[in-house]
Amino acid sequence: MKIVEAYLGLGCNLGECEANLCSALQQINELTSVTVNSISSFYRSKPLDNMPQADYLNAVVQIETGLLPIPLLDKLQAIEYQHGRRRHQERWGPRSLDIDILLYGDQVINHSRLRIPHPGISQRDFVLIPLVEINPQIRIPGLGKISEVVALCPDRGLSKLPTPCLSKKHR
Repeated sequence: MKIVEAYLGLGCNLGECEANLCSALQQINELTSVTVNSISSFYRSKPLDNMPQADYLNAVVQIETGLLPIPLLDKLQAIEYQHGRRRHQERWGPRSLDIDILLYGDQVINHSRLRIPHPGISQRDFVLIPLVEINPQIRIPGLGKISEVVALCPDRGLSKLPTPCLSKKHR
């Protein structure tokens, strides 16, 4: 089984967001063939396109996995479902938990259920800034060095927060 480094983006703006993200991080770490290596700080961000809804709480996690992308996606969507996420909800609407596969090794994937790098990654400071925190040397396939991508990303007023649910091992 080949082990791949992947990055996941987590977000929430419904319910107890801090508890939802902490629970999701624990569940990800408990998945078979997944090891959590690093977790970013939590960040508060405004909704995309200034949609009338509560601010989001976001984080990025770096994992190593032996799972292929679609089986990994299935397991992550099962965690979302356990937290009340339903896929028929409006695009960019409020959600109790969102887990996106941002990067999967250096692969570019265009599948009907999954696109990697995650579409819109270059326009999302709530993904890029936590990625830089975890790995300032990372390259995004098709886009280049993270520092170059961040420099072109709109600043939407991201706020860094403490991440209370993490052990020192993951900070």
